[in-house]
Amino acid sequence: MKHLTYLTFLLLSLYMGCNQKKTLENYMDTQELTYLALGDSYTIGEGVEESGRYPNQVVELVKKDGIEFKKPTIIAKTGWTTDELHEGIIAAGVENNTYDLVTLLIGVNNQYRGRDIENYKEEFEGLLKKSIKYAKGNPNHVVVISIPDWGVTPFAMERGTDQQKVRNEIDLFNKAKKEISQKLGVHYINITDRYREIGANPEMVVDDNLHPSHLVYQEWAKELARIIEQKMQF
Repeated sequence: MKHLTYLTFLLLSLYMGCNQKKTLENYMDTQELTYLALGDSYTIGEGVEESGRYPNQVVELVKKDGIEFKKPTIIAKTGWTTDELHEGIIAAGVENNTYDLVTLLIGVNNQYRGRDIENYKEEFEGLLKKSIKYAKGNPNHVVVISIPDWGVTPFAMERGTDQQKVRNEIDLFNKAKKEISQKLGVHYINITDRYREIGANPEMVVDDNLHPSHLVYQEWAKELARIIEQKMQF
């Protein structure tokens, strides 16, 4: 009888232990946060490994501090302008989804193609309002990243690009997006000034001499991680 009682107790303990482990695993799964990254070549990381993209790097950085994100959902394509990003979002079928974090970096191709700044303001604001909606209506969980100045890259210099013209236009586009970001109450990261310091260095570009290397995205990821860790609550 004693042996039977002991066996029953052992089986019950094993069952409760397994059940507790499963409950813990389920709890940990529910704590994984979601991240939507919207943009163009800078977000998809043209020329770098998937792990080198700034959305993927920031997820790894904040994990060290116990903030667990699932693999980022990235809607971005090299060459996209604001209207093309809008179309890409619709095509991705995420209209009814929500996320814990949303980042938005778009506009360099509007500038590159000579698009009108007023048109950019209108379309960017529409994209940012959509981003806030995806972030469960919480602007504190949305981060806008400024446009890098491609005019400083070896690609631009090889082509004899008017660097001052590009600089002035990038500044104009960034001024617009910063003002709209402040109006809608989201976070804004200025990566442009720093990029102008390092963007011409050989190790800071990929093989096309235009797009940033993983080292540049590492800097962006660190700044984004700082905002996530210090200014957001999940």
